[in-house]
Amino acid sequence: MTRRHRITGLLGAIALAAGALAAAGTAHARPAQDPPPAEFGTDWHDPLTAAPPVGTPPTRSCRVTLAAAQFRDFTPYRGAYAPPAGCGTGRWAKVVLRLDGKVKGRQYDRLGHVSVGGVEILRTSTPQPSPDGITWSVEKDVTRYRDTLARPQPVEMLIGNVVDATYTGVIDVTVTLTFHAAEGRFTAPDTPDRVLPLTSPSVTTPRNTERLLAEVYATGSGGGCEEYWYLTTPAGAPYSCTADGGPHREVRITVDGRLAGIAAPFPTVWTGGWSNPFLWYVTPGPRAFDVRPVLYDLTPYAALLNDGRPHRVEVTVAGVPAGSSGWSTPTNLLLWQDEGRAVVTGALTRHEEEAPTGRSHWTPATQGVPHRVDTEGAHRLTVAGHLDTSHGRVATTVTRSVRHTSVHRWTDGENSDALDAVWSDEESVTHGPVTTRTARTYTMDGETTLGAGDRLRTVISLGDRADTATLRGGRTVAAGRLDDRYTGDATYTANVPRDQRHAVGTTSVRHRLYGSEAPGGCYDRTVETAQGTVTADRRHC
Repeated sequence: MTRRHRITGLLGAIALAAGALAAAGTAHARPAQDPPPAEFGTDWHDPLTAAPPVGTPPTRSCRVTLAAAQFRDFTPYRGAYAPPAGCGTGRWAKVVLRLDGKVKGRQYDRLGHVSVGGVEILRTSTPQPSPDGITWSVEKDVTRYRDTLARPQPVEMLIGNVVDATYTGVIDVTVTLTFHAAEGRFTAPDTPDRVLPLTSPSVTTPRNTERLLAEVYATGSGGGCEEYWYLTTPAGAPYSCTADGGPHREVRITVDGRLAGIAAPFPTVWTGGWSNPFLWYVTPGPRAFDVRPVLYDLTPYAALLNDGRPHRVEVTVAGVPAGSSGWSTPTNLLLWQDEGRAVVTGALTRHEEEAPTGRSHWTPATQGVPHRVDTEGAHRLTVAGHLDTSHGRVATTVTRSVRHTSVHRWTDGENSDALDAVWSDEESVTHGPVTTRTARTYTMDGETTLGAGDRLRTVISLGDRADTATLRGGRTVAAGRLDDRYTGDATYTANVPRDQRHAVGTTSVRHRLYGSEAPGGCYDRTVETAQGTVTADRRHC
């Protein structure tokens, strides 16, 4: 998935090669206390992130191997899963997925997934290897898939890969599930009663559904322009990737053709992104290894879906040029059922949509001033409904608004290419007496330049922030904050063999988490690197 940027010419030919991630990997190169080398060598520290590992209770645990495979092509691994016998029969306190991988040689970053019973439980991408080899790992809390994991299921895993005389890296991975029993005060959390993979638009849900969520693992990927959708320009602008409406994208879900949810896609930067893998060798960008799904609350539509007939639930990405590919949107429906009713009735009572706005304006370059595209887009949706459950009438109102602004500047020939962008996605869900408010903000500020001697430099910062608050009766009863920030600056000589690149690069990542999701209520860790070595690893809480 490395970007084949026009400013690098032969860059693609020289092989520059989504829960919580465990801060895994041990140093292959130098211990952290040694001075960093003057430039990148043939090996570097194994990939790691600053995010916390998944917290687990001190109860009985059982481990199951879900998949073990070596990926050389696009042949999926297929196997069988059976739940463990020694840690309960489906009501677990925690279930943790762990992927352990290793690869060496030369390889691009690759996108992969793990599915159990047709339900996607992990979407991931891979780091790019050193000639001497790297190892890495990913952890994810998958407790919410209890319904799927409670019985034997087929397993499918795929990390599509190409191995030949040039791209030599075979991706070797093992995926395990560790089940932690619900014992004593460590009880099983509230998880969906049913998890339905959306394998076709037509779906029939249980008639006593009283809560309904949809999760969409939306990714723009595959090596084409939609992998870098945030850099596309409107038709007519002299840029290598164009889209009629410019770079504004929106992930939408409909029920029987009616808009039911909107969301801003996360601008994931894969480990070959921005034409500069030296930025990501040790510290990947936010969510690159653990692609978190977009989550929609569709409970206002539950009464409609509870009629026992099939309905159409569809996911689209607005803004993608007609006929273009590049987006993947695997979707799961998460359902809670009313044990006291065979059929739950109700109504959709409100559907208010403010017409989506958006425009991209191209200003042609003039003497000494680069081309410029200014983009803005916004959309707002409110839906509401009620259900008559065995414990009374419960009303749900969901309001969501998304907004995107960006400025893209580039020179003729794209020897300089820069983007400054902000995406906001604000949501309020009132379910009975409880309101949950979430304000998400994603930022990207980067520039790639190709200078004298074909020295390519990328300076970039990325941000992933979310503030949440839970209110009951108008009073805040819980709050949390995620703030994951990445900065990097890397330079190398393009269009030369690997041993002649003379690459240098520094990165810094800081992951902060506050509230009930953080260990002890506070987690704050910073990891800094230089030339592939870890120069600082600080914990602040």
